[in-house]
Amino acid sequence: MSDDLVPDDLWERIAPLLPPRPPRRHRYPGRLPADDRAALRGIVYVLRKNVSWRDVPAERTGCSGVTAWRRLRDRTEAGVWPSLHEVLLAELRKAGLLDMDDCAIDGSHVRALKRGAHTGPSPVDRARPGSKHHLIVDRHGTPLAVTLTGGNRHDVTQLTPLLDAIPRIRGLVGRPRHRPGRLFADRGYDYDKYRRILRARGITPKIARRGVPHGSGLGKTRWVVERTFAWLHQFKRLRIRYEIRSDLHLGLLQLACSIICLRRLRTSF
Repeated sequence: MSDDLVPDDLWERIAPLLPPRPPRRHRYPGRLPADDRAALRGIVYVLRKNVSWRDVPAERTGCSGVTAWRRLRDRTEAGVWPSLHEVLLAELRKAGLLDMDDCAIDGSHVRALKRGAHTGPSPVDRARPGSKHHLIVDRHGTPLAVTLTGGNRHDVTQLTPLLDAIPRIRGLVGRPRHRPGRLFADRGYDYDKYRRILRARGITPKIARRGVPHGSGLGKTRWVVERTFAWLHQFKRLRIRYEIRSDLHLGLLQLACSIICLRRLRTSF
């Protein structure tokens, strides 16, 4: 089996978060369930390669694509992916690799081929059905939280949901960190209402103004969110939304964010 899909450091962090399996029946127990690590290999394989679930190579992953999809469904419903992301953010903070004094926020369109919840006519793709990934990152581009909406939703509508989605990040003595110091955003977030909301939360807004020439200088800080979108879209399954169920697509997004956090931990050693 190929462990380049689920290396030991990823498996060691996710294994304690998996819900326990139900006990097998004593009489007529049926087949042995597929190994959890093998099922995770199948999920990561689809995330990276963007093959259909039925085309997952069992000889490489150790399980069928149908089993991998079922485990994705079960792990998503159990909340495993946001828990994994929170664990890795705490490790980054403990290692001094998380800088939330300056954060950046943005959204990115993706086409949705099969419609479903959180899809809508995309204003940048001739009204074809699409979805939007909304992301907030720290100064280094580490993803802090991600949300999913329809392609016709305005970016600014996800400003407060993204802030609320940032977990209380532990890792150091004292209060958990869950709030940016300053938040950088482009002209799409230029509304005084949302500036007031940020200041009420103790966050300094750094939002470009509409109707003024380019060259505000904010791009020197907020470019990291564009780079993180590029990292996310290296996972080919996230470039186009294939999942009808929005929670499964969001689960894959959260898993990709966790893998990006783990890569940052690896490069620090």
